[in-house]
Amino acid sequence: MPAPLRDVPDEAVELIKCFEGIPDGDPSTVNLDAYLCPVDVWTIGWGHAVMDGGKQLKGRANLARARALYPGGITRAQAETLLRADLLSRVASVSSLAKVPLDDRQFGALVALVFNIGAANLASSTLLRRLNVGDSRGAADQFLAWDKARVGGVLKPLAGLTRRRKAERALFLGEDWRAAGGVGPVMRGGPAPVATEVLPVPESPDAPPPAKRAAVKKASAKKPAAKKAAAKKAPAKRASIKQAVAKKLAAKKSPGLSTAIKQVATRKPAAQKAPAKKAAAKKAAVKKAPAKKAAAKKTGR
Repeated sequence: MPAPLRDVPDEAVELIKCFEGIPDGDPSTVNLDAYLCPVDVWTIGWGHAVMDGGKQLKGRANLARARALYPGGITRAQAETLLRADLLSRVASVSSLAKVPLDDRQFGALVALVFNIGAANLASSTLLRRLNVGDSRGAADQFLAWDKARVGGVLKPLAGLTRRRKAERALFLGEDWRAAGGVGPVMRGGPAPVATEVLPVPESPDAPPPAKRAAVKKASAKKPAAKKAAAKKAPAKRASIKQAVAKKLAAKKSPGLSTAIKQVATRKPAAQKAPAKKAAAKKAAVKKAPAKKAAAKKTGR
């Protein structure tokens, strides 16, 4: 007779609750409502994907549908029930995929990983291959490779996923997963701490769509760049204005300057001719002197 499904260790459940968090998509109501997760999937409670027709419900455009599938939201106790139900299939997947004995912490870490990345990804992973050949340390290090998610059609690492993978790896190795994941202690019976890098900010139905928010953010980012460019151009513009003013003043002054230059040019030749004129007059006087004396003598006779 097959053994019953293995229970999920409390440490693993606490880890999942910590990193999934339990946001409320509509804080104005009493119960918990669906919200959009970072990868644009409608979610409710502790990471329970909202399903519609056997498929995950995605996109902000399906807000009304997400609310209609859970009219009035769910209670915290119902969220706990959904989480436990979701874990059953993950437990079954890990139990069938792992071919080596696992202690509670190793088993819990793998269940937490599958809860986030899915059984199909674990089945095709290097992590599972290393685990099943007895390389536990190599398998532990492979947790860190699963830190990316497709956001807006682009696969990119997320800080929250990096912390989550470190926590799961530490749990797998029997280490302090809270310290490794950068989270505080979880109070039993109390609310789980929220991993702020992972969780989306709850949005109201009246919030602007993501595309509009992105456009506003882009426009805001352009303003400082435009100011910076204008500041760089200002000195050149001022210099250009100064040059134009200087040319204008020079143009106004040029007629007077030209006249002065002409007068100087006219006076200079005249000044140069004066000594020669005096010398000629003196020479002429010297020539006339004997004749004048002779005339005077003749008159005296």
